[in-house]
Amino acid sequence: MINKVQIKVRGYHLDIFQHVNNARYLEFLEEGRWEFFEDFGVGTDMMAQGIAWVVVNININFKKEANFGDVLEVQTAFSKLGNRSISMQQNIVNSKTLALVAKAQVTYVCFSQARKEAVALPEEYRHKIEEAIIGLNEPA
Repeated sequence: MINKVQIKVRGYHLDIFQHVNNARYLEFLEEGRWEFFEDFGVGTDMMAQGIAWVVVNININFKKEANFGDVLEVQTAFSKLGNRSISMQQNIVNSKTLALVAKAQVTYVCFSQARKEAVALPEEYRHKIEEAIIGLNEPA
């Protein structure tokens, strides 16, 4: 499963050099992940059971600048499944030029809110995630 979200670059996303500030990419990526989890349909169920996804690592590689008015597509997919963790791959692509603007790898742990520790992913979610793991290809 690949989820795609479009974000238009606004003036408040820019830094003094008039391109998207690096901290804004974290927000764009997070928006992509929230949309992914909503569409995937496990976030609300897990939270009702006292289980949450907690980000433990984010690595971002910046490839090209994005500027005012650009429409960016945030692509999100599961890329790896561990016993207590999942990894997601995300690409940010300029919708007009199809250039890769940034790519990120995000790792989550399955976290019990009651126990305050990482726990094994429940089997029902494990199977659903295994079926959805495909990863992303970089645009040409």
